Amino acid sequence: MKPRRGRPGSRTSFRRAGVDRLAPYVLVAPAVLIILALRLWPLVLGVNFSFTGDGELNGTPVGLSNYLELAGDPLFRTSLRNVGLLVLLLPLAVAIPGLLATFIYLRVPGHRIYRSVYFFPAVLSPVIVGAIFNLLLGFDGPVNAALGAIGAGPVDWLGDPGIAMFTVVGVHVWATFGMALVVFLAGFSTLDGSLLDAARVDGASLRQIIWHVIIPSLTRTIQFVFVTTMIGMLTSMFGLLFVMTGGGPEGSTYLPEFYIWHQQGQMNRPALASAASTVLFVVMLVVGLLQITLLRRTGRQD
Repeated sequence: MKPRRGRPGSRTSFRRAGVDRLAPYVLVAPAVLIILALRLWPLVLGVNFSFTGDGELNGTPVGLSNYLELAGDPLFRTSLRNVGLLVLLLPLAVAIPGLLATFIYLRVPGHRIYRSVYFFPAVLSPVIVGAIFNLLLGFDGPVNAALGAIGAGPVDWLGDPGIAMFTVVGVHVWATFGMALVVFLAGFSTLDGSLLDAARVDGASLRQIIWHVIIPSLTRTIQFVFVTTMIGMLTSMFGLLFVMTGGGPEGSTYLPEFYIWHQQGQMNRPALASAASTVLFVVMLVVGLLQITLLRRTGRQD
């Protein structure tokens, strides 16, 4: 005998409809609970801890004292200025893997080899990358030797306060753009090939194809790469900074995460470090939202 099916409007049908509505929430619940327990709850505790004191005032509420101290600390202000520099350099950090992914997608000669070569730095430890470039960019290193061979003077890549931060950011981009390259290649898999064929038939140049076909088609991918690259710059450069400059020269390469480590690990001031962490979180949130808003507006205009 066939199993009975609930008639429309019967208790069985209502029960099944209720189960169907609850199923997505039940499936998502474990991930939500993990995020709440391991991400949001520690964040709330950290924000609360940032309003307490250090040392003799450990655990004592001090209001906004830690934030006022951050505002008056030249090192922290330098770290925030460097965040502004990262934001200005972000389009370049996204454009490099985007262009390389475009060339690979268009199957330039040797594209399979290039894909492996470009991704290789992403598997290296930041400590190893920093050590390698310390040797290459040393004052007596091979880079300055090559510059001397063509008549250019040596450059103090890591000892000049006006150059050191650009050097570290350049090394970071070289070491990490392989991941963004993979994301762009994944985005290209959703691109309608007929659009490219039509553009070629109409005689569009490579620049026109990139600007009028590829960029509008990969808006969501570009948004994702922008946000993740910015987060990586703000939270994943500690290893390079520690090995290459140690925050110097004259504190010129400080970033908020390096400042947080210095206050927590070297100065034993966890409450002040928590305040700096809270400021970094707010900065990342604001910058990320602004990026998404601007990119969405650009996509609508196109």
